[in-house]
Amino acid sequence: MSQPVFHGGKRPIVALVTDAIHPYSFGGREMRYHELGPHLAPYADVHVFTMRWWDGPRVRTEGGITFHAISRLLPMYRQGVRSVWQALTFAAACLRLLRHRFDVLNVDQIPFLHLLPLRLVATLRRKPLVATWHEVWGPEYWRESMGGRWRPAWWIERLAMRAPDRIIAVSPQTAMRLRAELGERARITIAPNGIDLAQVEQASPDERRTDLVVVSRLMRHKGLDLLLAAVARLHATGRAVSCRIIGDGPERDALHREAERLGIAHAVEFRHDVSEQKDVYALVKAARVFAFPSTREGFGIAVLEAIACGVPVVTTSARDNLAQHLVLRTRRGIVCDHHLDAFAAALARALDAPDGDEPERESWVGEYALESIAAHVVKAMLP
Repeated sequence: MSQPVFHGGKRPIVALVTDAIHPYSFGGREMRYHELGPHLAPYADVHVFTMRWWDGPRVRTEGGITFHAISRLLPMYRQGVRSVWQALTFAAACLRLLRHRFDVLNVDQIPFLHLLPLRLVATLRRKPLVATWHEVWGPEYWRESMGGRWRPAWWIERLAMRAPDRIIAVSPQTAMRLRAELGERARITIAPNGIDLAQVEQASPDERRTDLVVVSRLMRHKGLDLLLAAVARLHATGRAVSCRIIGDGPERDALHREAERLGIAHAVEFRHDVSEQKDVYALVKAARVFAFPSTREGFGIAVLEAIACGVPVVTTSARDNLAQHLVLRTRRGIVCDHHLDAFAAALARALDAPDGDEPERESWVGEYALESIAAHVVKAMLP
């Protein structure tokens, strides 16, 4: 792809706004920007505007990308859900971009509220606002998480959807949900999360084997309490399966307590210390089955990575779990109902399946090669 050139023959400047960055925060969206950044750098000068995750100067450059701390670091979650105070503070801090030069303003959708001041910034600077959209939360999510106060949050999400000039959706299903709200004429490009397939190939299975593994931020909607209950159910039927949970998050202590309460703490290994992708791949490859009971996923990068690692995935048909669409494409994946009996039975079925020879990567996974996805993102941001 040829390098875009703006007025005066200068390289375009992309201002990327996201409140969370890798390796300080670990999740699908953080990894998306961490891995796409170096692929965008040949086409544009990339400046990332975020919270102050690091010590030292507010502005630093690493790997050809310049990072700007526009707000102090605040906890993103409170009592297991997104912090309203953090969202308000970060949204106000986004007005500081009025002082910065850029050609394209690219913003991560979460936590929604900051899209409103950034719409003002883009309008005043006469620059396009492009948003990356991971998932549509919708009124049902807000009712469940906020109770009687859900309406203002849903109105903000709806307003946020209408703020960008263009949207990059991370899955066809997310694009479909956006169009249901915005209409068929909305400018939406699909550019899913990508993976470094060469790095997956190079990773060797960790010597510490396990039956089940999951990679996930530790949050309520990830359904990890269901996974622990399923492990306990399998133990109760005489199957002493082992389980490895990789990730961290606001539900960390609660999940440790639940494993103790269920009497399976000895069989569950929590790994809150893994931040390098090569280590994630090694630990995933050391498992027989990847268990993914999440109720809400806009894409499911961890599921795609497990499939690329050749590990069969068990997930559920929860309405907002869009990762199920990836699993349905695989030969050895299982999508079951989202309740304990079905999930435990599906895990047992997957564990009983013969391992066979070293599985070949399914050809369709190549669609998600990082280089190809990066080209789609560049074209969407810098048409």
